[in-house]
Amino acid sequence: MNKDIIKGKWHEIKGRVKQQWGKLTDDEISQINGSYEELEGILQKKYGYQKDEVEKEIRTFLDKNNWKDR
Repeated sequence: MNKDIIKGKWHEIKGRVKQQWGKLTDDEISQINGSYEELEGILQKKYGYQKDEVEKEIRTFLDKNNWKDR
């Protein structure tokens, strides 16, 4: 499940999250701290994504970086 990947690999993922979504501040990255829900909410706020769009964006990001459900 994507939520588990975000939480379990946050230290590995957070740098790429910052690269992918450059509008995110360091404070927001710290606030997310591996929480899928926080990532969703901040991306919706910063980028204006709808719920289904943000889920697709996160799933695509994880797939592109070879972080898949196991």
